[in-house]
Amino acid sequence: MRTFGFIACLFGLMLGSCRQVETKRPLLFWCSNNAGEITFAREFTDQWQRNHPDKPLRYQPIPEGQSSEEIILASVVGKTTPDIYANMWQGSVEMYAKAGVLIPLDTISGFMDFLRVRCDSAVIQEATSSDGHIYQVPWKVNPIMTLCNTGQVNGPNLKGPPYTYSSYLNAGKQLTKDANHDGYMDRWLGYTEVKVIWYQRFFNFYPLYLAASNGAPLVKNNQGHPSRAAFNNRYAVDVFRFLQQLYRDGYYPKERLTSARDPFLNQRIATSFTGPWQVGFLERYKDTTLHYDTWPMPVPDHHTGPAYTYGDPKNIVIFNTCPDPRAAWAFIRTLIDKPGDLRLMELTGQFPHRRNVDTDPYFSSFLQKNPKLLPFARQSRYIRGVDNCEVIVEVFDIISQEYEACVVYDRKTPETAIRDAARAVDVLLLSESAKE
Repeated sequence: MRTFGFIACLFGLMLGSCRQVETKRPLLFWCSNNAGEITFAREFTDQWQRNHPDKPLRYQPIPEGQSSEEIILASVVGKTTPDIYANMWQGSVEMYAKAGVLIPLDTISGFMDFLRVRCDSAVIQEATSSDGHIYQVPWKVNPIMTLCNTGQVNGPNLKGPPYTYSSYLNAGKQLTKDANHDGYMDRWLGYTEVKVIWYQRFFNFYPLYLAASNGAPLVKNNQGHPSRAAFNNRYAVDVFRFLQQLYRDGYYPKERLTSARDPFLNQRIATSFTGPWQVGFLERYKDTTLHYDTWPMPVPDHHTGPAYTYGDPKNIVIFNTCPDPRAAWAFIRTLIDKPGDLRLMELTGQFPHRRNVDTDPYFSSFLQKNPKLLPFARQSRYIRGVDNCEVIVEVFDIISQEYEACVVYDRKTPETAIRDAARAVDVLLLSESAKE
C-alpha cells in the first residue's frame, strides 16, 4: 500500500492540467455497487432527468475490483474518472486534492451556504484540505460501536455495558469458555481481525483510540513545519495494552472465525465492534434466541465525557474532468437535502453526515420504526474521520505493523510499540515534506 500514494500523486500531477473540454456529453455519476445505493442512485438520477432534460446525467455502479479505492486510483491513472463519485473514502481526498484532480467545491456559488446549514463547524473543519479549500461533500457515516448479545453480557457476575476496560475484561473472564467440554475454547468475548491490513485498524485500535482520547488526531499538522505523529501518548498505549490483554488471556481468538457462519449471529462471540450495516443483516438472519443492543466503544476506567468513535465517513467529490461542475453540484444537492438523506437511510440503513440527525423531527419517524439504529444515530454526534494527510494509509500501515507485533503476538510492550510507530510516522512525514 505504500506505493499507493506515490503512484497516485505521480499520475495525478500528470493529469492536473488535463481538464476535459467536451461539454455536451451526459454527466457520469459513479455510486457504490451495493444494492441499496444502486437503487438510491437510480431513483435520484431518474428524478434529475425528469426535472432537467437539458442536463443529461447517467449513473453507473463503480466497476468491480478488489477495493473501490483501487478502482478510483486506476480511473485517475487511466483518465476514465467519472464526473461525480459518491462513496469516496475521506482519507483519499487529500491525496487527490494535492494531485489536482478534484474540483474545489467551495469555489462553486452556494456550496458553503448549503454546507453550513447541513453540517456543524467540526465537520466542515475536518473536510477542509490543508490548502484551505474543500474538495469533498460530507455525505454519510457509519459509526463503529459495541454490539452486545444482551442474553450473555447481562448474565451473573457481570456488569453490563457500556464498558470500561476493567468491566469489559471481567466480561471476557466470565464469558470465554469451552461450552462443549472438548478441551478447546469455543465461546469468546469478542473477535476482531488479526490481519495486518491497515483498514482493519478501523474496527479495533482506531475507534478505541478516539474513544479514549476524546477524538484526538493521529497526525498533527504543524503550520509551516513538517507534520508529526500525535499518537505517542497514554491513550494509544492504553489501547494497545487493553487489546493485548484480550488476546493474551484468550478472550479474543487468534484463529479466523470469518470463514464460517457469522460468529455473533451464531452466538459464539458475545460482543462485536461494528457499524449499523450489521443491524439489517442480523434482523434478516437471526433466530429467536438472539437478543442484542448497541453501546459506545469501551473506554479507560478513568474516562470522562462522551466516547467518540470512528465514523467511517464516505463523501462525494467532483473530478476536474467534469465539463459542468455547477450542474454536478446541483445534482449532488438533491442527494443530500433532507428528503435525499431520509431516502438514503430508508434504502441503506446508513446515516447522513448532518447535524442533529437523532433529534431532527424530519427523521424521527424513521428512527421510531428502526429502534436498533437509534444508538448509531445518537453516536453520530461523537464521531471522527481520519486526519487530512495524504499518506494517512501509510500511517495506518505503520500502526498495523506494530499492532501485530504487540497486540497479537505479544513481542513488544505497548509503550515500545507505540513509540516505534510514532518514530516511523515522523520519518515518513519528514520524507513527504522534503518532496514538496
